[in-house]
Amino acid sequence: MAEILDRFNRIHIIGIGGSGTSGLAKILKALGKIVQGSDLKQGPQTKNLESLGIKIFYGHVSENISRDIDLVIRSQAVNYDNPEYCTARNMGIPVINYPKALGLLMREKKGIAVSGTHGKTTTSAMIAFMLKYVNHNPDFVIGGEICGIGNSGVGNSGLLVVEACEYKRSFLNLEPEIGVITAIEEDHLDYYRDIKDIQDAFENFSERIMPGGTLIGMSDDPAVADVMKKCGVMSIGYGLKSGNIRAKNINLLEDGNRFDCFYNGELLGGIFCSAWGIHNVLNALAVISVGITLGIPFSDIAEALKEFPGVFRRSQIIGKVNGIVIIDDYGHHPTEIVATLKGLRQRFPSRRIIVVFQPHQYSRTRFLLKDFASSFNLCDEVIVPDIYFVRDSENERKLINSEILVEKIQNQGTKAKYIPEFDEIVKYLVKNISRGDVVITIGAGPVYEVGLRFKTALEG
Repeated sequence: MAEILDRFNRIHIIGIGGSGTSGLAKILKALGKIVQGSDLKQGPQTKNLESLGIKIFYGHVSENISRDIDLVIRSQAVNYDNPEYCTARNMGIPVINYPKALGLLMREKKGIAVSGTHGKTTTSAMIAFMLKYVNHNPDFVIGGEICGIGNSGVGNSGLLVVEACEYKRSFLNLEPEIGVITAIEEDHLDYYRDIKDIQDAFENFSERIMPGGTLIGMSDDPAVADVMKKCGVMSIGYGLKSGNIRAKNINLLEDGNRFDCFYNGELLGGIFCSAWGIHNVLNALAVISVGITLGIPFSDIAEALKEFPGVFRRSQIIGKVNGIVIIDDYGHHPTEIVATLKGLRQRFPSRRIIVVFQPHQYSRTRFLLKDFASSFNLCDEVIVPDIYFVRDSENERKLINSEILVEKIQNQGTKAKYIPEFDEIVKYLVKNISRGDVVITIGAGPVYEVGLRFKTALEG
């Protein structure tokens, strides 16, 4: 990031309230930059930035751009016809996107980039928390919020932990010293041609790791294992069946996971983590792999995992009312849903589990329809509202809908019902949910509102 450090002092961020851009703003301010930005409306992130002395404009207008600005950074959600973007270009002010800015920042840090088609948010959160816990305080920017901490932070160790998104190959802007790949599967098929195209992107990501760096990968995944074989840096695999770092004697409990951790066949010790489910055993192994790579004692890593508080909207219990458990999860890919429901069924083996699933993107729903339909076999009932519309064309909306998904789920033998509106779903839940039931909202859109409204209705 020599260009920003040496040449640019006043920086304007368009879309500063995003999870990534807000974190970047904090780090840039800590580096001594004069940071300002704009967003459409006030939210928790912008309020936090304002409390740090960062000026926020609400609304995107050309007047927000002045000639004393040295650099403009735009969120990936900002289009090229944005008035601030156009004004900056007309004034000759350099404009870069958020992934490019993050990549430039990483050049001045020891970067840890966590990638994967699923699992990367929780894994990057666990890594950031572990490093903070053992006093290797990192800068970090991740897609989810660590409970009680947030989605970003400023440290003093020179380490930078980022969640590396594969969409539109954004992660190829990064040059980390440690790269992590949690999984490679079909996703973002509105951009990628097929699984080979996706795997090629992850191979390119592995090639971006700095000389002398390390690639850490979930080697039980054949696609990840293949990338690791081809990479030109040292690699460490983790998994349940293969890899250098493995979990054995796994005990999935209602309050979390216990397992023994082995490194190249040698027992390191026992682990307990309150993030439950077999997928979080794998996430914990990734954290252990990063810690060992950095030379952190295993006992310190184990203690940090024991104290990990969880991630907002990742199998998060949002309420227990009248014997009913209400949970929310961000999962929006079939593999994530299956993993979440496996963990839930292991945690509540005899309870009735009702899922409220809001599909995220029409294109993703259409491309992965068969996989989505078979993702709910471990629950008792699925309620599906309308698909959340984002990054899709109007034509895409004509090709798929929630009624089609519900029919496919029913064909798999699972009870499913289409209820388009959130308020109607809450009414249905109030009428049909009984003591001892578990209700989980799943999706990357605002479906969590159903759980909150249901909780309020029960308490009233």
